[in-house]
Amino acid sequence: MSLDEDARWLEWVTKQFETIAGDDKEIDLEEFKTALKVKESFFAERFFALFDSDGSKTISLDELLKALDLLIHGSETDKLRFLFQVYDVDGSGSIDPDELRTVLKSCLRESAISLPEEKLDDLTLALFESADKDNSGSITFEELKAELENFPEVMENLTISAANWLKPPGLEQKKGRHTPRYLTPAYWHNNSRKLLFLCAYTCLNLLLFITAMLKNAEGGFWYMVAKGCGQCLNFNCTFVMVLMLRRCLTWLRATWVVRVLPLDQNILLHQMVGYAIVTFSTMHTTAHFMNFVHLSQNSSYSLWEHLFTTRPGIGWVQGSASLTGMVLQIMICLMVVCSSTFVRRSGHFEVFYWSHLSYVWVWALLVVHCANFWKWFVVPGVIFLLEKLVGVAVSHMGGLYIVEVNMLPSKVTHLVIKRPQFFHFKPGDYVYINIPDIAKYEWHPFTISSAPEQPDTLWLHIRSMGQWTNRLYEFFRQPDSQVVSTKRLSASLKDRRHQRRTQITAKLSENHRFCNVKCFVDGPYGTPTRQIFASEHAVLIGAGIGITPFASILQSIMYHYRMRKQNCPNCSYSWCENIKDSEMKLRKVDFIWINRDQKSFEWFVSLLTKLEMDQADEEPEGRFLEMHMYMTSALSKNDMKAIGLQMALDLLAKKEKRDSITGLRTRTQPGRPEWGKVFQKVAEEKKGKVHVFYCGAPALAKLIKAQCEHFGFNFYKENF
Repeated sequence: MSLDEDARWLEWVTKQFETIAGDDKEIDLEEFKTALKVKESFFAERFFALFDSDGSKTISLDELLKALDLLIHGSETDKLRFLFQVYDVDGSGSIDPDELRTVLKSCLRESAISLPEEKLDDLTLALFESADKDNSGSITFEELKAELENFPEVMENLTISAANWLKPPGLEQKKGRHTPRYLTPAYWHNNSRKLLFLCAYTCLNLLLFITAMLKNAEGGFWYMVAKGCGQCLNFNCTFVMVLMLRRCLTWLRATWVVRVLPLDQNILLHQMVGYAIVTFSTMHTTAHFMNFVHLSQNSSYSLWEHLFTTRPGIGWVQGSASLTGMVLQIMICLMVVCSSTFVRRSGHFEVFYWSHLSYVWVWALLVVHCANFWKWFVVPGVIFLLEKLVGVAVSHMGGLYIVEVNMLPSKVTHLVIKRPQFFHFKPGDYVYINIPDIAKYEWHPFTISSAPEQPDTLWLHIRSMGQWTNRLYEFFRQPDSQVVSTKRLSASLKDRRHQRRTQITAKLSENHRFCNVKCFVDGPYGTPTRQIFASEHAVLIGAGIGITPFASILQSIMYHYRMRKQNCPNCSYSWCENIKDSEMKLRKVDFIWINRDQKSFEWFVSLLTKLEMDQADEEPEGRFLEMHMYMTSALSKNDMKAIGLQMALDLLAKKEKRDSITGLRTRTQPGRPEWGKVFQKVAEEKKGKVHVFYCGAPALAKLIKAQCEHFGFNFYKENF
């Protein structure tokens, strides 16, 4: 940092210290623990003891600044010396195995990693044996320094989590203004279809608005505005339905149309058209209100009669335009409010679901309200009705049953459904499922997590995040006795037979059992991930339960991979020929899975293990599928509290050829991915055009999309 930056940092640290220290101008251990925000008190106590240079049991401002200056401005040797002193608990000048074990145990707790005691012993021995070069039974400072030099990524940025509390203010903000992302050539190139479509959509609305205004110029300004907005509403209230013709859109995704229209953005466009409808309807209502104010001054009807009665005779169905208009305005506003992200993501999906079903009444009222709406509505309405009828017929064709259920960590329910013979889908597709025993009339969308090549069953992985998903989890979690006890003595023979079919019949383990529960499935419906097999280099990014579409895709990809695989007739060597077949052009796949905690990896470990085994042999051009696991609760390698643990995990993984956290061959990385470095590595591989597919939290999607635009990668996101 420059002298000016140093002065600003010093002033900022002093203010922070005064806020925490209070009147006595000293920080004690408890205040230090609170400020440092560490989970494990071991590190807070060790840091405190080293910061407290005079042994007074408190830290003064001078002591704090001296210690922080060493950690931020000190040399590599100074920082390593501090790390060594943290590990040297008894201050003997060397680290023995028991001290190292204590440190690693605290590291595990700090990173929210749970491992058996035997594994902790293995980690301790792996690091100790590697660092203790002279086999003296202890690690000296020189030996620790030599060991750390084998991990250059650790040496790059040696810090502690105190930086979250006492760190220089954002000095990078004054480096100069960057061009807004929406004005960069990369953004316009990667979003060209959507932007052109929105431009055409805006121009069409303007054309409709201006044409309708000019046709009604004799009615005055407010009447012209009302008619212009009304014409735009005729179009938008029909177009919002067209964007949700799922079967038609799924079919169009398999044609050339997908290269021209932004079909993968249909949910986003549906939302945008919804907001346009609210805007136009509000303007339409306001303009009519102002017009009624004018009319009431020049007619025998008062303002309230124009608004709330049929006496003025406004409208083509018994003068009901005003009344139906008021009702429509209220219903449209309620639908938009109940569709907000806050409602859908806060465990109240049912509010969104049931309020959205009022679209039937909205369309019915629009036909009554406007004399010309039916002309816009009739063709798309017939197609929409046919889609619904086909959906009902398909979902009720044949009896579908959930035949197996597995309760996974983090309240994830794995359903295995008997697959009907006529059911064909693509990797990444989703279905709507209805389980009458959970909710008779509710349908919810979930991605199919099994591969199309799996002939007998469908898999769904459902995380409990709302009322319906929680009821599903509790229904299958309850003991057999509770399920059977739902029978009543007065039940008819038919009811008892139905309950025998729906009860859980065979328990394989506490969380895994066979069952026979009736369900209905509507679909499948296509998603942006259908583009994956047209890619040359695909990067699949799943966050948490966002892995589900990629579970199906990875299994299908590896099925095609096995079809390409060649075996030498004279030895056990096998390889995969780099041949582009008609169904799959992929040359390389990078799979990135980001989870908050260790248990979340247990959802698909067995599947990922199988995928690793499928390509156990090295290939001439490197691995076809590379997996990258990230655990965000674990402290990153540049955090002083995690350095020893990450070194031990690396050493033990090399020794056992298996990751200690997941059991996979792929090493689980701590913290969050550095997307710039990740995509830079992908770009350098030069395996062909890169397509990035993401499923997970919207906030992370924005960050990844911005990086994709920077590198010129195509970005696709699961939207439903």
